[in-house]
Amino acid sequence: MMIDTHCHLDVSDYENVEEIISHMEGNYMIASGCNLETNKRVIELINKYDNIFGTIGVHPTEIGEDIEENLKFIKDNITNPKIVGIGEIGLDYHYDDTDKELQKKYFIEQIKIAKEFNKTLVIHSRDAVCDTYDILDKYIESNKVTLHCYGYDKGWASKFKKFNMKFGIGGVLTFKNAKKLVEVVNTINLEDMLLETDSPYLTPEPFRGKPNEPYNIIYVAKKIAEIKNVSTEKVLEITTKNAIEHFDLDI
Repeated sequence: MMIDTHCHLDVSDYENVEEIISHMEGNYMIASGCNLETNKRVIELINKYDNIFGTIGVHPTEIGEDIEENLKFIKDNITNPKIVGIGEIGLDYHYDDTDKELQKKYFIEQIKIAKEFNKTLVIHSRDAVCDTYDILDKYIESNKVTLHCYGYDKGWASKFKKFNMKFGIGGVLTFKNAKKLVEVVNTINLEDMLLETDSPYLTPEPFRGKPNEPYNIIYVAKKIAEIKNVSTEKVLEITTKNAIEHFDLDI
């Protein structure tokens, strides 16, 4: 069994989302929201498909005029038993016009919601490692935390492990220029990892350039197995167990 712990299944991303979902028969997915529209879509998906769980949240680059409406939607739907986390949320300082203070404010607001309802946090962090770490250090107590699409080095991975942390490993690991991530995977334990695709983005080799889909986590698992010198079956066994425990999945 495989679990894609982070994918985006918006209808507009695929010609036939039903077919994409059918490829994961016997396996599981956690669909991630990032704004009001996609959060609503996540609720539709988890209510329709037995093998889809969800997280809902406001992505740092999606903070806009509807933010309060979105936060209300999150609170109104967070008790759905198939909503297993708040995400994806966090900080993204990649763009020059970023309002860092606004991002930090709503990152903290959503951490507080996760704490109130005891939900796992799914964090997006790009070019913002210090502020991400400092906010977690100040506000995280007992919540489980995932660093989605981990992109920092092995030194920061060691520091982040002080939190109840799992690292999302996806298709980037298969890229030829992924030396830093290969080092991270080589350093941390399988027990620290979650498999994810970030579909339809970050498609792994050998399908790079095409829309990604949840089934492609098998290629991530194979690459991890190669790096760690273990069987693919062992990678799937441990990362599946990690996902079930980290998100309290009712499987």
